Amino acid sequence: MKNIGIIGSGSWGITLGILLTEKGHHLKILCRREEKKVELDQKRMDFKRLGEIKIPREIVFTIDPDELKDSEYVVFAVPSHTLRMYLNKVKSSLRTDKLISVIKGIEAHSFKAPSEIIEEYFPSSQIAVLTGPSISREVLRKIPTSVVVASRVETFAVEVQMLFHTNYFRVYYTSDVKGCELGAAVKNVIAIAAGVLDGLGYGANTKGALIVRGAREIMKLGEKMGANPLTISGLSGIGDLITTCFSPYSRNRIVGEQIALGKDSDEVLAEMEMVAEGINTSHVIKELAANIGIEMPVVECVHGILNGELTPLEAVDLILNRPPKPEFY
Repeated sequence: MKNIGIIGSGSWGITLGILLTEKGHHLKILCRREEKKVELDQKRMDFKRLGEIKIPREIVFTIDPDELKDSEYVVFAVPSHTLRMYLNKVKSSLRTDKLISVIKGIEAHSFKAPSEIIEEYFPSSQIAVLTGPSISREVLRKIPTSVVVASRVETFAVEVQMLFHTNYFRVYYTSDVKGCELGAAVKNVIAIAAGVLDGLGYGANTKGALIVRGAREIMKLGEKMGANPLTISGLSGIGDLITTCFSPYSRNRIVGEQIALGKDSDEVLAEMEMVAEGINTSHVIKELAANIGIEMPVVECVHGILNGELTPLEAVDLILNRPPKPEFY
């Protein structure tokens, strides 16, 4: 059995901690704040994020990075915009060269994916990315789920695959790290658009079209950035996109829905007390697309809505009134 450290005590970090504990591994989860550590220690649940699921007593919560020194694997499960802060905090404490990111986002200005940022701090480490359609509450209920792990080192991808694989959490592997991280990040932006459609009362016809056109935007971006288009058609792309656009628990979809119902994004996030990665990612991907010269109209419309430049109805009209085109261009 392995000693595993998880950096981040949000819903996904705790979910993976529970899954790994049930496999017999020893888990320590690093919290950012003392009050969060105390709350999780005492209550052994996070009702706001995970409902009534009980957190096993075997999981140790800490705010001291040095307590992760004996970890054979370390999982980064923090909001993308806080990753560098956590890396600076834990860099001197980690002794392992086996690092795993479950973060979905792209850094502003540098346009680096989480694994690339981690590699800056740990250049000699093996790094893997675990991603795919995986709503925490469903995984905790052991509803069958399939995800993918990506690493440039195939043997490490297989090693991480076996670390997480269970009879309800099926893990595939690939070497296309770039494709997996782009799909994971951009699908959150498309999910905000899906929520907008829900808030406007549109139906399955509209959302089906959005998912396909959104997937095409991710593929175009991936192709330009050196990813394999097949990856975008898989679990980390279309699979995650479908789940995030339809799930009632999807934070990004909820943000879009509430904005269409008249709230602003700051108000929605304050009520959720959770991070919706698609908000920041929309700004980053719009800038990236402009820099490399590709059109991403759905991303541009989401950015416009979030910036107050477009109303949801204006964004829909803008998309529908674009000049007719071939389906694939």
